Amino acid sequence: MRNYNVLKIAPAFLLLGSMLHAQQNDSVKKETEIEQVVLIGYGAKKKTDLTGSITAISAKDFNEGSVNSPEQLIQGKASGIQITTNSGAPGAGSTIRIRGGASLNASNDPLIVIDGVPLDNNGISGASNPLALINPNDIESFNILKDASATAIYGSRASNGVIIITTKRGKTGKLKATYTTTTSVYDKMGTVEMLSADQFRDVVNSKAANNYKLLLGKSNTNWQKEIYQTAVGFDNTLSLSGGVKGLPYRLSLGYLNQDGIIKTNNIERSTASLNLNPKFFDNHLDINFNLKGTYVENRFKDDGAVGAAVVFDPTQSVFAPGFENYGGYFEWLDSTGTPNTNGTKNPLSMLNQRYDLSYVSRVLGNIQFDYKMHFLPELRANLNLGYDYSDSNGNTTVLPTAATEYYRKGSYRRYTQEKKNKLLEFYLNYTKDISAINSLVDITAGYSYQDWQRSEPFAPTSYGNGTMNPQTGNDFFTQNTLISYFARLNYTFDKKYLLTASVRRDASSRFSEDNRVGYFPSVALAWRIDQENFIKNTNVFSTLKLRVGWGQTGQQDINNNDYPYLARYVQSNSGAQYQIGDVFYNTLRGQGYDKNIKWETTTTKNLGLDFGFLNNRINGSIEVYEKETKDLLSVVPVPAGANLTNLLLTNVGDMRNRGIEFNMGVEAIKNENFSWEFNLNATHYKSEITNLASTSVLTGGISGGTGSTIQVHAEGYQPNAFYVYQQVYNQQGKPIEGVYVDRNGDGIINSGDLYQYKSPAPELLLGFSSRFTYKNWDLGFTMRASFGNYVYNNQASQFGNLSGIKANNYLQNIHTSYLDTQFDTPQYFSDYYVENGSFLRMDNINIGYNFPSFINENSKLRVFGSVQNAFLITNYSGLDPEVFNGIDNNLYQRPRVYSIGLNFQF
Repeated sequence: MRNYNVLKIAPAFLLLGSMLHAQQNDSVKKETEIEQVVLIGYGAKKKTDLTGSITAISAKDFNEGSVNSPEQLIQGKASGIQITTNSGAPGAGSTIRIRGGASLNASNDPLIVIDGVPLDNNGISGASNPLALINPNDIESFNILKDASATAIYGSRASNGVIIITTKRGKTGKLKATYTTTTSVYDKMGTVEMLSADQFRDVVNSKAANNYKLLLGKSNTNWQKEIYQTAVGFDNTLSLSGGVKGLPYRLSLGYLNQDGIIKTNNIERSTASLNLNPKFFDNHLDINFNLKGTYVENRFKDDGAVGAAVVFDPTQSVFAPGFENYGGYFEWLDSTGTPNTNGTKNPLSMLNQRYDLSYVSRVLGNIQFDYKMHFLPELRANLNLGYDYSDSNGNTTVLPTAATEYYRKGSYRRYTQEKKNKLLEFYLNYTKDISAINSLVDITAGYSYQDWQRSEPFAPTSYGNGTMNPQTGNDFFTQNTLISYFARLNYTFDKKYLLTASVRRDASSRFSEDNRVGYFPSVALAWRIDQENFIKNTNVFSTLKLRVGWGQTGQQDINNNDYPYLARYVQSNSGAQYQIGDVFYNTLRGQGYDKNIKWETTTTKNLGLDFGFLNNRINGSIEVYEKETKDLLSVVPVPAGANLTNLLLTNVGDMRNRGIEFNMGVEAIKNENFSWEFNLNATHYKSEITNLASTSVLTGGISGGTGSTIQVHAEGYQPNAFYVYQQVYNQQGKPIEGVYVDRNGDGIINSGDLYQYKSPAPELLLGFSSRFTYKNWDLGFTMRASFGNYVYNNQASQFGNLSGIKANNYLQNIHTSYLDTQFDTPQYFSDYYVENGSFLRMDNINIGYNFPSFINENSKLRVFGSVQNAFLITNYSGLDPEVFNGIDNNLYQRPRVYSIGLNFQF
């Protein structure tokens, strides 16, 4: 158990900043402010003119170190956004939630737009993270749109927020070259707490039958250490930028090679990016051309190896004589000398005798024409043509000597996939400053067409014994199209009173003609109180703006089904053939569908206050919001005979999400030699299912019990609440096996006594980052805290008992929780295993030195070092409490990363 400490940020920081500023006020020259421009949907606005909830994060604020996916650049940097890395594997994806999400079974991922091209969040086979196909070193800024007044312009894809990513552009001038190289070392943080070899022998000898005692070996093997390694990674990017005869350009080339901390795991990524942004016709025509190409090679580890290493008998050795038929690896055998089909397989064999390789290519590009009319300069026409193409092929080979495929003499599967994303968008924008009425009018109206296609040829697995599974199948193809019209009005009166109103009409091919079209309006008002004379004259506030917004957005991103309203038939597999005579025929099988299915609609209300003091040396915002989602998309059980399936995706109910966010940045010290700035952000939200057509929907599958689930969607509770029995304890505080509270008082312990207990969702999220500079030195860090998130320890519930030494004629190690519980059999549904997962994590510590004139006055060198995942403070008994779905089961742990690097500019 780790000690849990509470981090307190002293309010004195604010006073310190004020005092220091007052002392320096006479000596520090007032800086000329360049007002920040923030990207919004189909345009940009000055930060002071925003009416919606938008957070902008630029390159100077990014996390440093070993960052191989763009979203890691902003982890912990903004309120209202939670980024959870899914695994410690190189190239692994992240779960991103903006204000907690708004759906049950439809996607809760935000819409991500890169250089004007909305991406497909589903990714591609052979790449665990589609965002990792973009080189983070090419990223210029993130703009996070959080409330409906900001996101409604994206309509049916915006209920979970929008992240607009822009990449770096060239600038007119002489050739500039930048080379960045980073070398990183990755090491595991810890191991799952299982019995040592000696402890395991003691338990087996005291608790197991004689035939199991005879299975004990003579070794002392820590299997978790056997599968892990200290890994090394290299990341290099070279960029060239400048202008040739009025043609600004930027070209970058990147190469990443990173091993995973689990043996045999590796990613190798090559990237290229080209940006051209010329201007023509006396700067009336602005062309922005972006092209990004990526080629990635992966070797994945066997997903089961982590779990096997946790439970494999620690008294056995990795290799053993007499096992030459299995590559020399010790395996559990049955009485015939062949692998025990139930026995845990040797984790090293699972890694070294399996080759899971993928090769992924992606080209993402767009060209945008922005023309300011010669005859009417206030009117602009913008045409954006984009294309996102990716293809992958992979193959998985398991050697015939591997115990996992021994009976089928090895296996081989090759798969391919191709994805196409086409975009055409056009809009007109009219902006006019009407001084006669002291007004600024900004009107946008446009059209959008986007089409996604995915194809996958039939890809069976072939076995060395000549068989194939499945024996027959079809090539797969799917397509969906979204056609939209949108309009927005921005109106400013007297530079104080701001109005934004927008509407989008979406037509999605995922729904029938009766439900195909949806309208998504929004309106927002803002009052720049700082422009009022009664505020200006006080010299207290440099920024003070009140914002209020309302809007509706939608959700039509249904996972793995582009035709949920259509009656469909699919060809059966080899296990469901029909015999006529001596011939077996594949049948066509009807699939469940809902002809009335439609998109979810989320209505959001937002109230925010932006503030700034002392020439914005202290600045921030506080916001409250409420999101109400109607027509929730969820998979629910249906009565027998009512449909062609027992589980159906349909609209089932409503959900409400309420929250409050706070963000503050402080320039506490700023003088010629030394500066100190810090940022604090806090987020609190709570979701509740307010209406559900079904009594409850079980979710949250766990390992151990066949088909067991540990969570539930239920009316009046948070989504994915844990659904467990209330454990009874003895006088010594020890849990009593199989004894639970009779919550309904009927004298019987059964499913009627299950209750909703806690949630994986945190009650409070905190982020804190700080940066110090002293002359040419700089030091920074980013830390995050999560409070009130609960985790189900599935490793303890599955292995913290004696079942692994009493069945199937092989031995499994025992989780150390057994020493506390003394459970004989698994108690999967005991709330004993639902633990408080609150934590404080130091995400990043970095230090650097800048040589302002390295070779000559036109060249610069920066040398830096960083530590990522530096420490974790928690009371959770497992390895890591940061598990997004709240179920801790064989997580590929996040490594601690030590990095050194240099950035050379000339």
